[in-house]
Amino acid sequence: MAQAQGMTRMVLAERLIPGEGLLWEAARIVSANVLLALCAHIFIPLSWTPVPITGQTFGVLLVAVLLGARRGALALGLYLLEGAAGWPVFTPLGLPGAARLLGPTAGYLWAFPVAAFVAGWLAEQIESFSSWSGKTRLAGAVLLGHGLILSGGVLWLASVIGVGMSAALMQGLAPFVLLDVPVKTALVVAAARGMDRVKQQA
Repeated sequence: MAQAQGMTRMVLAERLIPGEGLLWEAARIVSANVLLALCAHIFIPLSWTPVPITGQTFGVLLVAVLLGARRGALALGLYLLEGAAGWPVFTPLGLPGAARLLGPTAGYLWAFPVAAFVAGWLAEQIESFSSWSGKTRLAGAVLLGHGLILSGGVLWLASVIGVGMSAALMQGLAPFVLLDVPVKTALVVAAARGMDRVKQQA
């Protein structure tokens, strides 16, 4: 029974795009990638760091909650391939195409599929996003996803880009933890709860 509930949670996106089969699965993945690209084009550059504030992490974690672990990770893997191929899906700041996956923000990008898998798996285990317990656990899943993304970005800046850990924390973590992460977490939880209520009333 627990597994059946997990499967229902994993395919929450089916409530938005109903249907079965490979074409419907592809439609959900494509829709997720469109959402990711749109979120990436919401950005605020910061003068003291090469890492801008963007809507990407909101999109990543919402996709994880909607699609679940495996589908979410697949959607993010395809997203990285699209960006590497030169499609305009990344934030329009920084290096073009595949070079973005080696630039200052690459650590965040590489962490996207991992964060989507982990947050998506945790979301699959929640029976209802509307209950107090469900909201709390969902917020925890989203926060863990944020933590994985930020960790990837900071470690990349410190080791691969070579700015050192202190500078990496100031450039890649400090600008985001106080406002960006809490706001995006609240938005993902609110969106998931809204769709959960629609599902329950249908």
